[in-house]
Amino acid sequence: MIKLKRIYEPATPDDGVRVLVERLWPRGVKKTSAHLDEWAKEVAPKGVLRKWFHYDPTRWDEFRRRYFRELDEHEERWRPLLTSASKGPVTLVYSSHDREHNNAVALKEYLDRRRHRRSGHVGKAAA
Repeated sequence: MIKLKRIYEPATPDDGVRVLVERLWPRGVKKTSAHLDEWAKEVAPKGVLRKWFHYDPTRWDEFRRRYFRELDEHEERWRPLLTSASKGPVTLVYSSHDREHNNAVALKEYLDRRRHRRSGHVGKAAA
């Protein structure tokens, strides 16, 4: 199971493996209090794409297309997240204020689609 959580929310035992999926460290958060198992900055969108998107909801669909293309080219960056999720809960931790339009939401969608394809499930998530 893959879940999402803002880094500013408290960690809980049901988070499972907590992975920060941001290229830049979140402002105002001490590394000692983040309760992270990993910082997977290499899975975050490249700086050019991140700056272009700038959390603009009108660019969301295009951002997702471009980001998914980046992920398609670098399976080694996201595959460990799927491996961990097959063993237990994984929480993708992000810093954006926008809970619907951010790279963690897009990454979760991408990973869910990959997981469903691999398991042979057919449906909306595999489209």
